[in-house]
Order: sequence, then structure tokens, then C-alpha cells
Amino acid sequence: MLKILGRKNSSNVQKVLWTCAELGIPFEREDVGMQFGRNKEAEYLAMNPNGLVPTVIDDGLVLWESNAIVRYLAAKHGAGKLWPTDPGERATADKWMDWSNTVLDRRFGPCFIGLVRTAPEKRDQAMIHASRDETSAAFAMLEAAFGKSKYVGGATFTIGDIPLGPIAYRWHNLPIKRENYPNLRGWYERMTQRPAFREHVMLPIT
Repeated sequence: MLKILGRKNSSNVQKVLWTCAELGIPFEREDVGMQFGRNKEAEYLAMNPNGLVPTVIDDGLVLWESNAIVRYLAAKHGAGKLWPTDPGERATADKWMDWSNTVLDRRFGPCFIGLVRTAPEKRDQAMIHASRDETSAAFAMLEAAFGKSKYVGGATFTIGDIPLGPIAYRWHNLPIKRENYPNLRGWYERMTQRPAFREHVMLPIT
């Protein structure tokens, strides 16, 4: 059985859990990271030298990096569903998966850390506001994309949507200013209607 090492309040772990639930993949999960520790121990670092979560073990294969794990699981269990069989459609989904890491997550990170994991008296409000503004500009790109298609990969839900979901959930539920992006909001509301998203992503933000 697939083993997932990582705490369930991690957005990166949530991507993997969400994927498993969408595809009906059975798994066992162990808490690792932050208050649970273990991720800096030699045994864990031997599997994942980054010391981050998640790490998965599947039939002897040890894999880390959440987007790579999502791609692997979708290719193995979800061809023609989460994993587009058309190369162009798959490349489009891949494009947004990579963008979510290299652009959206990096811009949003300081805002999230500042508001959720930093004591109020220690917050850098200028950094938080700058991060919020940069994140909003990134979401404007998605707003334009959702004006052309229902999902980032096209007409159907694919791997491309999964990395965006946990970030969008946090964006829509933190006490921050949000511009009116109706296309983005419509996509986000479609995500909230998915049982797997509600189960694994719509959790207390910590």
C-alpha cells in the first residue's frame, strides 16, 4: 500500500492526499514535519535529503517533491482522467503545475507565513502587503485563463488544477483584501464541490 509521510495541514501533502482521493488510491499516512518532527532525522533524510514533506513510498519506490508525486500517481492510476493522454493537453496542465510552484506559491508564501505562522507582534506588515499584491497579480493571470476554459488544462479537471487548489483555499480564507476575480472564484467554487477537496484541503489553516 502507498505510504505518505507528511502532516495533513501541509499544502504540499494535501496535493497528494487529494490526488489519492480523486483516484481511489488506498494509502497510509504518518505525521511528519513541524510539530511532529522526524523530517530532520537521518532515517528520513536518507529518503528525502531536502528534509521536507511529503515523501511517498510505493512498491519500493521512494519519491519526493509534491508535483512529481501527483504526476506519478496520476500517470499510474489516472490515465485519461487526471492524466491527459493527449500530449498537448498534458503539457498545458504541466505548465500550470510548474507555474504554481515557481510563481504563485513563491509570491504567496511570505503573506501566508506572516499571517498564519508569525506572532502578531513580530509580523512584517510591509512584506505581507507586498506579498499580497504580488499574489493578486499572479491570480490575475489565472483569472484571464479561466475566462477561456473551465479548468487550467482545458474543459476537464486534471493534474494541472491540483497544485493550485490548496493555495486558492488559503487565499480565499485569510483575512486579506481580495480583488474581484469572478472567473477565479467560479473555478474555486467548483473545487469546493469536489468531495476529495473538501476532505483533504478544506481544513483549519495552520
